[in-house]
Amino acid sequence: MKKIVLKMAMLGGAVVLYNKLPNGVKSVVAGNLPVYSPSKETMNVHSSLYGKRVAFLGSSITYGAGSMGKSFVEYLQARDGVIPTKSAISGTTLAGLEPKAYTSRLRTDFDQHASYDVFVCQLSTNDDRDHKKLGEITPYTQKGQFDRNTTIGAIEDTLSYVRTNFGCPIIFYTCLRKTDEAYSELIKQLYALQAKWHFYILDLWDNSVMKESIKNNPSMMVDDAHPTQFGYKQLWTPVFEKELQDVLNLDK
Repeated sequence: MKKIVLKMAMLGGAVVLYNKLPNGVKSVVAGNLPVYSPSKETMNVHSSLYGKRVAFLGSSITYGAGSMGKSFVEYLQARDGVIPTKSAISGTTLAGLEPKAYTSRLRTDFDQHASYDVFVCQLSTNDDRDHKKLGEITPYTQKGQFDRNTTIGAIEDTLSYVRTNFGCPIIFYTCLRKTDEAYSELIKQLYALQAKWHFYILDLWDNSVMKESIKNNPSMMVDDAHPTQFGYKQLWTPVFEKELQDVLNLDK
């Protein structure tokens, strides 16, 4: 009886402490409970994505900065049997020649001889904040020698590199954020690039369904951009599952 009373007292104390936490911290705690961990997922060996080799290049959203390093990548692996190669470092930019920049990691973190079914790249939200130049789209006939120190040049370099070395479909995905004029402009340029390079765009930036779900379930997000494990599990992973299936022309 004493043990039961002690456990109840401890639980009551934990509830009191939780209620005193700031809302942002509450979201982190509630959205990253063990029950939402990718390790709790059941593998579907009959998934149409089972055994597909997918490369992921990105920054904090691909990494899982608000979810203990677990993002949609780990859920796709645990739930669908996707075989991932993940290169994701928070705060990094598309543009630049630094070792952690996207185009540098593209060359160091992905085996040139690997056979990927699809390549997924995050449209970083960090370039403008890191004062990277936007750059300009090159002529339609230009297929190499891009300025990797500009954001658009880095995107074109990525598209060219993946096409040349891996020959697989490419998906660029945008991120949910509050109003951001610079990022909105970058997305416009991404769509303009699509006409030249014919890649896929998964546009989460303007996904009203996801925004409404988040509004009704605040613990899905740590802030305006970064999901919790609950958010990845319930929203991001199903969206990426559908996109990958569509791009690879797989039966659901």
